[in-house]
Amino acid sequence: MPQPKKVKVLFLCTGNACRSQMAEGWARQLKGDALEPYSAGMRPAGLDPLAVRVMAEAGVDISGHRSKHLADLAAVAFDCVVTVCDQAHESCPPFPGRTRVLHMGFDDPPRLAREAASEDEALAHYRRVRDEIRRFIETMPAALET
Repeated sequence: MPQPKKVKVLFLCTGNACRSQMAEGWARQLKGDALEPYSAGMRPAGLDPLAVRVMAEAGVDISGHRSKHLADLAAVAFDCVVTVCDQAHESCPPFPGRTRVLHMGFDDPPRLAREAASEDEALAHYRRVRDEIRRFIETMPAALET
């Protein structure tokens, strides 16, 4: 029996450094049978080492990911684009065909961590957002159809 077609989903953020990388990692780990996940940014900023660290704590290795520009994935026909930050949502370009765009804004851990008094406090922001993203990914692909 043929495998059902995987949903090609792009997680789009401003820098493709943290939130979109976490979402891609979770989607690959939790929903790899149903989703073909990608991530990119409007202005790639390099992979955030604290995002890599907190994902590793949860058993997801994103250390091999790299920060990509949206243009790097121009040849991919996405079924759905999920903007994970408000700035990416506001500047999201139109996508061809029947690509659905969904906004799921998550707090920005690096911005929140700048105010932190300690590394533990900074990591708490990353962990909270990591766990929020996981809960969203667990609802996929059904969440893409609403």
